[in-house]
Amino acid sequence: MRPRRSAIAIRHVAFEDLGLLAPIMERAGWNVSFCDAPVDDLSDPAIRDADLLIVLGGPIGVYETDNYPFLTTEIVLLERRLARGLPTLGICLGAQLMARALGSRVFPGGVKEIGWGTVDLTQEGKSSSLRALQTEVLHWHGDTFDLPGSAVRLASNANYQNQAFAHGRNALALQFHLEADPRQLEEWYVGHAAELSAAKVSIPELRATTQRLARPVAAQAEQVFGDWLLGIAQPDGALRYSAGA
Repeated sequence: MRPRRSAIAIRHVAFEDLGLLAPIMERAGWNVSFCDAPVDDLSDPAIRDADLLIVLGGPIGVYETDNYPFLTTEIVLLERRLARGLPTLGICLGAQLMARALGSRVFPGGVKEIGWGTVDLTQEGKSSSLRALQTEVLHWHGDTFDLPGSAVRLASNANYQNQAFAHGRNALALQFHLEADPRQLEEWYVGHAAELSAAKVSIPELRATTQRLARPVAAQAEQVFGDWLLGIAQPDGALRYSAGA
């Protein structure tokens, strides 16, 4: 049997975890360990050299390093991994940290996106694992970023030009939450209660949309993440977009 590979997921809040991605990785032969960015040692070589690093979301800004010094350590970690071409996946805050690690500006956007909505794939996106996007995805952010010069834009929407990008052969950044498990979003409604109230988002309406989309978003995550994981496992695979690597 082929040995199982090691992945480490960096969390910023406990309830924003792997969600739908967890069982997909289990079936694909990955052993996943978690570390919590605010309290764990992110300089540990096991994190630096993991076969795959996943950086998850959180309700803070990349530019808030004075309040949250661990963000600086994360950025350095990502700089080194991305320079080495090691498999890396960033989701929401994780995508913003990847952009910053690649030298781009991260800043508050003009629109708070919370809820389900579509994204438009670029031509490169249509050639990537994201080509399987068929339904709405969960948006939950207020910050955005400039596209790194070394990256390739994969998706955008009317509010934000940069919704997903690829860097090299092994790095994928998603501004939206493709991993969000509809069954677990009740924890988000509690954990982000103040943000939802400030944004005047109706939780009953958000809950109803989530229930309607539960089955298609699970199938979508299975296809997109399954293809991407297969691609990073096969260096010459055609299931991801290669950006100059």
